[in-house]
Amino acid sequence: MDKPERTEVVVTDIRMKFGSMVIFLVKLTIASIPALIILSLLLILAVAPFVVLGGLAEMQ
Repeated sequence: MDKPERTEVVVTDIRMKFGSMVIFLVKLTIASIPALIILSLLLILAVAPFVVLGGLAEMQ
């Protein structure tokens, strides 16, 4: 089978009512909260070993 031709598209404008845009941005904000929680937990897990090792080094 031949591969279909690849077509490039450039979006130059999006028409959206103001109310719809506000609702979209509110949903986007709410959806970002779990992502921030997950990223925070990953950061804590990445930094925790260094904090523990640093604390143990000070105890000796």
